[in-house]
Amino acid sequence: MSTTPESGLAADIDFMKEQDSEEFTELRRTHRSFVFPMAVLFLLWYFAYVLLADYAHEFMSIKVWGNFNVGLLLGLLQFVSTFAITAAYVSFSNRKLDPKATAIRKRLEAQQAGE
Repeated sequence: MSTTPESGLAADIDFMKEQDSEEFTELRRTHRSFVFPMAVLFLLWYFAYVLLADYAHEFMSIKVWGNFNVGLLLGLLQFVSTFAITAAYVSFSNRKLDPKATAIRKRLEAQQAGE
């Protein structure tokens, strides 16, 4: 058992009611509006890379610079796109998700203090 102040708060919250609340539903909708499209986009990009590597040998072996070819370039871009998605999610979360989550937390804390 936890002895943090939050443990007392959690004992008095009806989580099923909170899950159905309009604020929480909006938070989930906002989260999903970013995560699902971005996941689909990244998976399409990833599988395109894998399929190109498997079936388009000539294309992937085109020299870009020295011994650096298209396959290596696209492989490195996989890492770049992962970092870009992470940075975009952090920015999105800071702007859209965190204010909504903070409002829910403050409302629950205020309910706890009022009881």
